[in-house]
Amino acid sequence: MSTRITQRELESYLWGAAVVLRGLIDAGDYKQYIFPLVFLKRLSDVYDEEHAAALKVYGDDKLADLPENHRFAIPDGAHWQDVREVSSDVGAAVLAAMRAIESANPDTLTGVFGDGDWGNKNLLPDATIKQLVEHFSTKTLTVANLPEDELGQGYEYLIKKFADDSGHTAQEFYTNRTLVHLMTMMLKPEPGESVYDPTCGTGGMLISTAAELRRQGKEWRNLRLYGQELNYGTSAIARMNLFLHGIADGHIAHGDTLTKPAFLDGGRLRTFDVVLANPPYSIKAWNRAAFANDPYGRNMWGVPPQGRADYAFFQHIAASLDPKSGRAAILFPHGVLFRREEAALREELVKSDLLEAVIGLGAGLFYNSPMEAVVVTLRTKKPTERHGKVLFINAVNEVAREQAQSFLRDRHQGKILAAYEAFEGDDGFAAVATFGQIADKQYSLAIPLYVTPSAEADGGRQMSVTEASIAWRVAATEADMAVDGVLALLRQEVAR
Repeated sequence: MSTRITQRELESYLWGAAVVLRGLIDAGDYKQYIFPLVFLKRLSDVYDEEHAAALKVYGDDKLADLPENHRFAIPDGAHWQDVREVSSDVGAAVLAAMRAIESANPDTLTGVFGDGDWGNKNLLPDATIKQLVEHFSTKTLTVANLPEDELGQGYEYLIKKFADDSGHTAQEFYTNRTLVHLMTMMLKPEPGESVYDPTCGTGGMLISTAAELRRQGKEWRNLRLYGQELNYGTSAIARMNLFLHGIADGHIAHGDTLTKPAFLDGGRLRTFDVVLANPPYSIKAWNRAAFANDPYGRNMWGVPPQGRADYAFFQHIAASLDPKSGRAAILFPHGVLFRREEAALREELVKSDLLEAVIGLGAGLFYNSPMEAVVVTLRTKKPTERHGKVLFINAVNEVAREQAQSFLRDRHQGKILAAYEAFEGDDGFAAVATFGQIADKQYSLAIPLYVTPSAEADGGRQMSVTEASIAWRVAATEADMAVDGVLALLRQEVAR
């Protein structure tokens, strides 16, 4: 008899496993052990569910076990129940079951369980793993008990909880889902399109596109989702996450996107309809020399400074856009808009006419960081009337904060989305700038250069640290422009 699992019960069940591990391993490592166990339990329970359904049809156990009756194969000895019956070397038994399942499903599950150190009894004694197995055995994770979207939501809950628990190191692991939803609505993914995230973490941005189509009542199962992730364990979680959300056509690759992009067509970068990304912030340890001679032509705007790889990811994303349908939304720190060492890159970005909108957001939407974020959108085929123009939105006030968490309410998302779609001036909130106007600002994209907060919009609010910093940089830029102008006049006088 099936027992429907509520979302509250699921969350308690999932987090209960983390309680078992408390004090034994670092919170940041919980995910390496809990996610694979949940996935193993789900695969086993669904296999049993499929077997029972087939048995009703055929009345024969052997026929019910035929591959065509099952989405995934579970080899003999690799079922959850087999693991549960082991009393010694439990970690080794868990690992053997996971590897056997991966081997039995080479086209879909190779490497999906990650690289957790299951055999290390100093880290995870038999008694602890046994306790985890028994904890997860308390519920049956069939589709009848727990539909795909609900189990997927439970996984998302656990991802966020682990990010909360492991502190500031979790930024690459989790991106604020209310912001991801806004970015998804801006790009309007459609059934059958390809969606790509070059630094996909646990796959949340990819999943958001399917969730948005499902919310609209559109066909979502034919979306083609592609992601690449540097951290092996996190890439494995992304693959599990897609499976548990019912997404069959998901392709998650492990590796360094800048050094070795995973998705190619005949030696060239594959291009996509939609790109959503939150690249790592200003990494210094990257191969700048290789990028300077990039075989995929991703240095079309120039070579970024060694200390900041932001524009390397930026150019990778631009080069990954379908020439006819490509559009991207990228979450960046504000520095990409005005840092002097990237001025030449920024000029080429503007001149490419890919840049569509620059949207400044409130504080705290970068995970576990007070930093204010900016969403930059690109589009390969802008409407004719928008050629040579860029929309700037100052949405710094459009944010809510509760219990030390920042997020966007529906009204915040709605206001930003409406301004983005309108693509017109809105006093104190949005402005449209021509290339000529941007050139006059030495190609700085700092939002205050274009959108001046009105007294009414600002409501007497004190400037944030980020706004004050940007205002100072804007003033400095204007001073530099004035000095450059004077020097140019002096050079002309000398030349005479």
